[in-house]
Amino acid sequence: MELVVALIVAFLLLAGALFALVAAIGIVRLPDLYSRMHAASKAGTVGSGLLLLAVGVHSQDLSILARALAGFLFFALTAPISAHLLARAAHKAGHRLTPPSVRDELAKYQMGRRSYKTKG
Repeated sequence: MELVVALIVAFLLLAGALFALVAAIGIVRLPDLYSRMHAASKAGTVGSGLLLLAVGVHSQDLSILARALAGFLFFALTAPISAHLLARAAHKAGHRLTPPSVRDELAKYQMGRRSYKTKG
């Protein structure tokens, strides 16, 4: 039984570390603020969640595993929302996309620098 738990923990640790590595590479290599934020919020959330689950499984205690699952759920619910709000605030503040970006969906709602108004 200990071998099975050790293999599960090793898999979760490796997968979490790989997702965290992908997030770190994305933050360094991607061209603009919005792409970097996307890499950090998606891959970083999955990586930290898998690492947290590895700790919960390694403890072999149901209450600690339940807390790890609750933490993973909290990560999964809050990180994408906060990244979206930060990206929207950055767009309102005037950070522009890089030229390789295909389109700016929020630009049609921005009449002035700080006001978002719908056409109508």
